[in-house]
Amino acid sequence: MFAELLRQRLGSVAELSPNQIEKLEQHFLLLQRWNKTLNLTSLHRADEIIERHYCESIFLGVHLPAKPLHIADVGSGAGFPGFPLAIVRPDCSVSLVESHQRKGVFLREATRNLSNANVLSVRVEDVHENFDWVVCRAVKLSEIEKPVSKIAVSLAILGGEDHPPASCFTWNEPIRLPWGRRRYLWIGTRRST
Repeated sequence: MFAELLRQRLGSVAELSPNQIEKLEQHFLLLQRWNKTLNLTSLHRADEIIERHYCESIFLGVHLPAKPLHIADVGSGAGFPGFPLAIVRPDCSVSLVESHQRKGVFLREATRNLSNANVLSVRVEDVHENFDWVVCRAVKLSEIEKPVSKIAVSLAILGGEDHPPASCFTWNEPIRLPWGRRRYLWIGTRRST
């Protein structure tokens, strides 16, 4: 069911290998089990979860530069967009940054067999690495914009149509996601100081 729905919803956005689909399905099954006791997602229908979490994350991965990148997923939660990004972009290293300790335990379990992903169970203000990109979704950018600007030059956000704050980043025209009416990919570059 997962593989069929994923292929159907993705359409021509990306061509995934059977191995990639299997890893994404394992994450999906783990997410469903853990979501019963740890509120990882408010979505419950498989088609909604696949479209909103997996497809949008894969779409983001396709739109990042086609070269090895060091990426931080800030406010990773259940691993979105970072986990699918690590699957579809094995050339990239992805750090899942999540300050909520119980979600961090879930992320460690989910990434146990994923060599290009690691978990940082800290607030973004306490991250001392530098990254090529920060990616995020479902976070209040106004609360994290300054610390994010200290660790990365480029920022990609999956979100709504509201223009992100412009104090630390200059934003490109948003890219409309193929699913839903008001979902966009925003890409910003850190402003020179």
